[in-house]
Amino acid sequence: MKVMVINCGSSSLKFKLFDMAGKTEIVLAEGLIEQIGKEKSNFKYKSKALKKEPEIAREVSAKDHTEAVTQVTKALLDPKIGIFKDAIEVDAVGHRIVHGGEKFSEAALITKGVKEVIQDCAEIAPLHNPPNFMGIQACEAILPDVPQVAVFDTAFHQTMRRMAYIYGLPYELYERYHIRKYGFHGTSHEYVTLRAGEVLKEDVKELKLVTCHLGNGASVTAVKNGQSMDTSMGLTPLEGLAMGTRTGDMDPAVVTFLMKKEHLNADQMDDLLNKKSGLKGISGVSNDLREIMAAAEPGNRAQLAIDIFCYRITKYIGSYAAAMGGIDGIIFTGGIGENAVDVRAKVLAPLEFLGVKLDEARNKSKDKEKMISTASSKVKALVIPTNEELMIALKTRKVVEESQTKFR
Repeated sequence: MKVMVINCGSSSLKFKLFDMAGKTEIVLAEGLIEQIGKEKSNFKYKSKALKKEPEIAREVSAKDHTEAVTQVTKALLDPKIGIFKDAIEVDAVGHRIVHGGEKFSEAALITKGVKEVIQDCAEIAPLHNPPNFMGIQACEAILPDVPQVAVFDTAFHQTMRRMAYIYGLPYELYERYHIRKYGFHGTSHEYVTLRAGEVLKEDVKELKLVTCHLGNGASVTAVKNGQSMDTSMGLTPLEGLAMGTRTGDMDPAVVTFLMKKEHLNADQMDDLLNKKSGLKGISGVSNDLREIMAAAEPGNRAQLAIDIFCYRITKYIGSYAAAMGGIDGIIFTGGIGENAVDVRAKVLAPLEFLGVKLDEARNKSKDKEKMISTASSKVKALVIPTNEELMIALKTRKVVEESQTKFR
């Protein structure tokens, strides 16, 4: 089975094409189209057909997501760089969908009803669900006879108990508007959880893990017995850690206070909280942690931003260890989690009392997947590169195969 994974942003489209036939999944082609909607868009592309260069980059016309999908299909059919000869021969398309609300605890075959839920959730995920939906429409137009599958970021967290996801608001507001913690990055948290079980040679159903997906958007999840027990992000991705441009946790009264003092309307306040805050707002330098670390000096705002970022991660790990009644492993993933040696060290240093001790040499090694705790550590610390696209492909294959069996 060949599965194409599509991940649409507001002005971007990332794809990866997998051959799922063998025991090991093979990436046949992958690419990224950025600046969709502009006169010229940037297209980076890799494929098994490329012999002389690992990647090509070109300008293409992609005024919307349908045109972007068309450019992907053109590349896949190109005699020199493509994978296919006469037609796109994929058996399914898996779409990353950020918000599925309370309706979905698993991936789902896309139907009219599923699309309605995705659109309904756009109100609480306005930056993500609309472009995700555009990707579905584009693929349906270009590949009308190919099954489409929605894989939801929120699905993994549907195992949380009510005491973890209900907010301290009048309960009627939850019943009326479904205001609750949903959590995000679920596909990543699930992937590294399963991989951690393989690395540790343990059954994940017997483990208590804290998974840390750290990037421009960042979240921490308590995974007990293979299921999400609690997670740092909430109704939207704004809750939790201080992130690239998001505030993370704070007193909600700050919102109304600032709206009055700065004369901000709801949209302006939303923009401040989501796009101008976090590491960018604190440091005054950038939302990119690499630039902040380069600018950091003792006592300056850049160093303060780093300190706040690491402190909150440590605090979440400690609180989740308490909530689970213990901890067996801490996993770092995402762009920062996989690459920021100093951040991992700073996060783990106060947690030695739990039984985790950093092996500095392992932490600094060039290995992508690695154990970074000492051999004697009671609690293991690991770096596991995430692979959300592979997880989406695996879930897509499962849904399609189950649907085909059902209708035989």
